[in-house]
Amino acid sequence: RVTRGLGTGGKPELGTRAAEESVEELHKMLRGSDMVFVTAGMGGGTGTGATPIIAQVAREEGALTIGVVTKPFGFEGSHRMRAAEMGIEQLKEHVDTLIVIPNDRLLATADRRLSLLDSFKLADEVLHQGIQGISELITVPGLINLDFADVRAIMSVGGAALMAVGHGTGEDRARLAAEQALSSHLLDISIDGARGILFNVTGGSNLSLYEINQAASLIRDTAHPDVNLIFGAVIDESMQDEVRITVIATGFDHHAPMVRQISRSESRLPAQAPVREAMRSAAAPPTPTQKQPKAQEPTFRVNDLDIPAFLRKKK
Repeated sequence: RVTRGLGTGGKPELGTRAAEESVEELHKMLRGSDMVFVTAGMGGGTGTGATPIIAQVAREEGALTIGVVTKPFGFEGSHRMRAAEMGIEQLKEHVDTLIVIPNDRLLATADRRLSLLDSFKLADEVLHQGIQGISELITVPGLINLDFADVRAIMSVGGAALMAVGHGTGEDRARLAAEQALSSHLLDISIDGARGILFNVTGGSNLSLYEINQAASLIRDTAHPDVNLIFGAVIDESMQDEVRITVIATGFDHHAPMVRQISRSESRLPAQAPVREAMRSAAAPPTPTQKQPKAQEPTFRVNDLDIPAFLRKKK
């Protein structure tokens, strides 16, 4: 076969060829799936080259296909970044929704003394949280349940998506959790203008309707006036006084990118909360005198390891 059982040597074209020669096997593996997560560290050979083929097969099998990928650390070099950019451009043509996690944003939430090995582990953990956060919306029984139809309605809109998780305790815990999610250091953008939002509130048995309303109002006021907002609530006694809010936003307008910049002081902050993540993109519209082109999202640069560590551990 193309790789003879070895890796791709960081060559995306080999990753693509390896996936193409396994298309029939991929169809058999993914047949009957309702939802498929395609996750990788982009910029190397396997992740960059193979994920677009895998995503294409998943969609051909009728599955809701969600990409959750990472963007390289700056210290990994411009070559890997360019490869990641190419892979992202190809992948987003074949997924219903794409969540891109910028690894450099982890530096804003991690201790400055974090080792290189631990930084990659942290990046993999963010991938894990992204997938778990979406899947638990469906699989964990709740007081107010979200089902697969809800997730499909929001995430089949297409394009980039934002996802974040916030935690809060004490007085105003739900509001604090919502604020923490919306102001995550891992967000490259704001949810301003999102037309589709899923959010799930998890708390103990003392979670109140008032608290849910507080969080929902904050999230709704940040989004588009005509937002389609679907929410769920889960009672988990182990949460005790803590509230966790998971937010997924899609359907952004293509004319108002809200990119957050990291200040030097912000990048030195130690971790103060569990890692969250998100992503999305936008493109500027033409002037009224111009011909309307097809909206096109700007490129992202994405990656880390070809196969995330948490996936290797599961094998």
